[in-house]
Amino acid sequence: MCVRPLSCAILGINLVLLSGCHFSQSSAQPTIKFTTVPEGGPGGAERIGEIAGRAIGAKPEQRIVLFARSGIWWVQPYSVRPFTAIQKDRTWTNSTHLGTEYAALLVEPGYSPPKTSDVLPAKGGDVIAVAAVSARPSATSAIVSPKTLNFSGYQWEVLQIQTDSGGVMHTNSASNAWTDTKGWLHLRIARESGEWTCAEIQLLRSLGYGSYSFVVRQIPRLEAGTVLGMFTWDDLEAGQNHREIDVELSQWGNPASKNAQFVIQPYYVPANVFRFISPSTKLTHSFRWEPGRVSFQTAQKAPAGPSRVVAQHVFTSGIPTPGGESVHINLYTYGKSRIRWVMTSSM
Repeated sequence: MCVRPLSCAILGINLVLLSGCHFSQSSAQPTIKFTTVPEGGPGGAERIGEIAGRAIGAKPEQRIVLFARSGIWWVQPYSVRPFTAIQKDRTWTNSTHLGTEYAALLVEPGYSPPKTSDVLPAKGGDVIAVAAVSARPSATSAIVSPKTLNFSGYQWEVLQIQTDSGGVMHTNSASNAWTDTKGWLHLRIARESGEWTCAEIQLLRSLGYGSYSFVVRQIPRLEAGTVLGMFTWDDLEAGQNHREIDVELSQWGNPASKNAQFVIQPYYVPANVFRFISPSTKLTHSFRWEPGRVSFQTAQKAPAGPSRVVAQHVFTSGIPTPGGESVHINLYTYGKSRIRWVMTSSM
């Protein structure tokens, strides 16, 4: 399958949460020490570890902001809960998604942390102290180095963690996603070490409101349990159903079902799903995300003249607002479905 995403408009939302805490004043230079460091991992929503430390010389109103590095820095544990309270004995503890490095910032109450950042925020202004530490080596497996690729003018991370599909975890392999000399993205499902492995890539930035377009250049006839997804997803914020907006090509294990759908999550609300039949030809799947409205369209672009619209639908209820979401593209087997052959396809 060949996909070329186009998007516009960048919008970020900063959240500030305040809470009360009392402890004695100190004239010592504020510093942060780690007492518990999680093991390393490639990131993602599935695994969480405990992290703890001490904020020496912190003032009563100050807080800790945690980050984990997985390709880029992600605020922890969630973008809706970015602050960690400091106890009277100056200790702090919280949970974090796994990464290759961890960081803690001592900040003033007016500080607005970024949801993600290429570079760790530096000391200065509302940031009083910064400390970072490498992840603890895993007792069961080596830390997986992040893999990135450049596609359509953006940098993407190739996921190497297990992800959930219909309550069943499936494995993603870095070898299943690559770009060719023409710049097309290729995804495949392949058998490795006796199991099927899938593919997923994630854009390393948030784009917010705007138009998103995916040109699927070549796709084989998918088996009923195979899914090609093109969607937005906020990994660290469960609010607003992870800000998920989907174009999905699949029959979800039922050969009698239509093979494509537009979705505003949650999918179990009937009005949030529009299903249609998508032909196995070169198609452009797109949606325009606006305040209170998402307009979907699948069209067959003609070399000359107007395009042929295959399907279109507009949702105006339950529309998420932008935050820390990013674009994902994945190819996987749904739930307990099993494919009978190795699939390779280009996007």
